[in-house]
Amino acid sequence: MRGFISERAQRIPPSGIRKFFDLLLTMEEVISLGVGEPDFSTPWGVSEAGIYAIEQGHTSYTSNKGLLTLRELVSRNLKRRYKLQYDPHEEIIITSGVSEAVDIALRAVVDPMDEVLVAEPSYVAYSPCVTLAGGVPVPVRCMQADGFRLKADMLMEQITPRTKALMINFPNNPSGAVMRRQDLKEIADVIIDHDLLVISDEVYSELNYSGDHTSIASLDGMKERTITLNGFSKAYSMTGWRVGYLCAPAEICGAALKIHQYVMLCAPIMGQIAAIEALKNGEEDKNRMVREYRMRRNLFIAGLNRIGLSCHMPEGAFYAFPSVESTGLDDVLFAERLLAEKHVAVVPGSVFGEAGRDHIRCAYAVSREDLKEALERMEAFISA
Repeated sequence: MRGFISERAQRIPPSGIRKFFDLLLTMEEVISLGVGEPDFSTPWGVSEAGIYAIEQGHTSYTSNKGLLTLRELVSRNLKRRYKLQYDPHEEIIITSGVSEAVDIALRAVVDPMDEVLVAEPSYVAYSPCVTLAGGVPVPVRCMQADGFRLKADMLMEQITPRTKALMINFPNNPSGAVMRRQDLKEIADVIIDHDLLVISDEVYSELNYSGDHTSIASLDGMKERTITLNGFSKAYSMTGWRVGYLCAPAEICGAALKIHQYVMLCAPIMGQIAAIEALKNGEEDKNRMVREYRMRRNLFIAGLNRIGLSCHMPEGAFYAFPSVESTGLDDVLFAERLLAEKHVAVVPGSVFGEAGRDHIRCAYAVSREDLKEALERMEAFISA
């Protein structure tokens, strides 16, 4: 019998994050620093809005683009925070999480064998989604010496006549790196000179501890060649609600909408109504969570460096990305043994690309007590 699995599906690997997550579910007394999910519950006012929506019978489809009220609030929020101007009628789509936004953005612009540059280390879904769209992912290494920020010279080295787009994610998962405005200006110059597109996943934009977030689309000449992605999962602790959004020039947004119509139709209406409440009244809850993440970051990074795992100070998101090179173990063996022997789950850096090799990703979106206990267990493991 012939094989029925598509060649594209065969080429993409299973998620390296989920491998460790599935394993720890079989173990007891595990401290998980592996999954990038806030440990806070969704703010009660936001949850209550979603519950009330169901109670009132709001369980139908919405417009494919999403509720207009939500799109208008997203538009105002982006203008206020990042000086981005997007028409809520023609340039914004509400998606089922940022994951769907990544998928439809790529499929809207990538033709077979187009090359898409991916700044690495990167979230594990980007390169597989490029492959599924028919493109060729090309890694662009972000160096530890540069604080894992993308540098223009590294970008230029990977550009070829087949390059069509650049995929970036700052603040970054897994490194916590943040691009400064000058960094982005240098990248923008390269993008404009080579007539490329940028797909910018900014889901961690409000978890920025170094100052105001700069969106690359806000720079001169960049809005017309940028797809901006964002959502509610991280800043408002709404991972399970599955609400994100895609913003792009009308022509690109229209192409992405056609794909969205066929594969998703619309984001869940109760999630959209909850997101409206988050934008209207969720600022205080969000700021409280961000302050707590900052304190956890300071505690955990100091602890990692104290026990001998060299770690730069992440300026955004909620991840630490220490090097394990000093232990003599590679990142995969370190993570496997740490889980088996000390019941602490982390993710090997190599699953985020070659640039992450010999590092581990630790999510500090857990309680301070768990972070202290994890550090004690890690110190005992390293000492042994």
